[in-house]
Amino acid sequence: MAAQEYKLKGLTSLSISPGSKQEVEVEGIEDGKVLLVNAGGHIQALGSRCTHYGAPLVKGVLTGSGRLTCPWHGACFNTRTGDIESAPALDALPAFKLAERDGAVYVTGDEATIKNSRRRPNFSCNVGATAKHEGHIVIVGGGSGAMGAVEGLREKGFDAPITIISNEGYLPIDRPKLSKALIADAAKLAWRGKSWFDAGSVSWVDGEVDNVDFSTRTVRTKSGSSHSYTKLILATGGTPRLLPLQGFKVLGNIFTLRSVHDTKKINAAIGESKGKKIVVVGSSFIGMEVAGATSKDNTVTVVGMEKVPLDRILGEKVGAAIQKTFEGKGVKFHMNAGVDKAEPSGSDPSNVGAVYLKDGTRIEADLVILGVGVAPATEYLRDNPVLRLEEDGSLKTDENFLVQGLKDVYAIGDIATYPYNGPGGDGKHTRIEHWNVAQNAGRSAAQHIVNPGSPAPFFVPVFWSALGAQLRYCGNSGPSVGGWDDLVLQGDLEQSKFIVYYTRGDTVVAAASIGMDPAVMQTAELMRVGRMPNKAMLQAGHDVLSVNLSD
Repeated sequence: MAAQEYKLKGLTSLSISPGSKQEVEVEGIEDGKVLLVNAGGHIQALGSRCTHYGAPLVKGVLTGSGRLTCPWHGACFNTRTGDIESAPALDALPAFKLAERDGAVYVTGDEATIKNSRRRPNFSCNVGATAKHEGHIVIVGGGSGAMGAVEGLREKGFDAPITIISNEGYLPIDRPKLSKALIADAAKLAWRGKSWFDAGSVSWVDGEVDNVDFSTRTVRTKSGSSHSYTKLILATGGTPRLLPLQGFKVLGNIFTLRSVHDTKKINAAIGESKGKKIVVVGSSFIGMEVAGATSKDNTVTVVGMEKVPLDRILGEKVGAAIQKTFEGKGVKFHMNAGVDKAEPSGSDPSNVGAVYLKDGTRIEADLVILGVGVAPATEYLRDNPVLRLEEDGSLKTDENFLVQGLKDVYAIGDIATYPYNGPGGDGKHTRIEHWNVAQNAGRSAAQHIVNPGSPAPFFVPVFWSALGAQLRYCGNSGPSVGGWDDLVLQGDLEQSKFIVYYTRGDTVVAAASIGMDPAVMQTAELMRVGRMPNKAMLQAGHDVLSVNLSD
């Protein structure tokens, strides 16, 4: 559809002040809207909704340097071009030409693009004799990190062949929806279709890598295929941990959750009639999300080792409030509890029938879902003679995600231990199992491949979770970078409308909120530019949303 000029409803001039955003209806297009932003004195019309999950960007965070951040999940766009600057969005925003004349304001674009509020990034690539770049990039793994890398490479003009090797059996999916909604259809979760990869000259190989020869730069799969590389990106993610306890390795209807195959098995065990007794072992994010997703029409019991759910990450006060919300929906809890064994079902001894706790408590179970963490999926590297894995099985990298001690090899996502330079990090190495971190790491690796002399991009970790209400989180309060020693609460936990700042000394190292958008995304941006208020200011009631980022 050809672009044409449309009038913006109710505007007589482009009089939008610096640092401001305004959502405007487009006359002649049903439900058509654009977002006007003034970043550093430059006024631009953009798509009005985030290309990730459709959040209204008028409620997002705008900086004077031209960054527009989604209020929900941290996706960031360049306000001049609409290009992606931070995960988890895969599509850019459309940027529209503006005109002001005769007491009206007009935008030029085509109807479909204005309505859809998205623009596919420049991914097409015709590998051939005219290519500017030499070599062949192999990416092992087909998750968030791989997608960030491959899109980052093509967006930046890299035009040599790329091969992705994945053992999941389907194209990259929006994995967070597995635990949040138990969606079991890979097609409904797919980020891109096969034609998208074909257009970008990206080869897709279904297979499991079992060996990497770094001396000959060759990757081999279990089926015997061999793939040479000039640059290698390892993005194999995590493997769910199991319980090495009686019954857990031999009984049926005991599941982990990492793939579409897992959700299919879980949904089949629950069945259409539901009414099942479900025991969830683990009270961190995956366990709590699964408990929430299965609690309707089932009896769900959560078993956790902490005093309250998410105690280590969010603290006792927040964890207790979240537990209370879940209990209001019928979920039962056994906290400060250890699992002893799984018992066979009386009606079908091949399946689980109950879980025993160490204090002797017996919990009946038609199925058990384990959410006890993941380990870096690096078994294929464990016996490699030229590589030393970290104690947890991860790969240590530099700030560009180059593996230490290896040439032209990158590690991203759950398998990467990288230097964290956010608040309180001071370059300490950390491993973060976040969806956004993996995708941003992939983009960082792509930038280093295309422009090896450029500075490593800095991003603040952002993640979200469905915990009865939507929780947002930014920063890093993990023990590998020093943890947190105090918190500052603003808002009301009982009303599920609050933000909590996690501090070490006077420094805010992380923040979490429910019902306070876009406070966490504002916090993330303040952390990124080094303007985050300190603990004392927050204790005095300082509101981060009052900090002007348009300077």
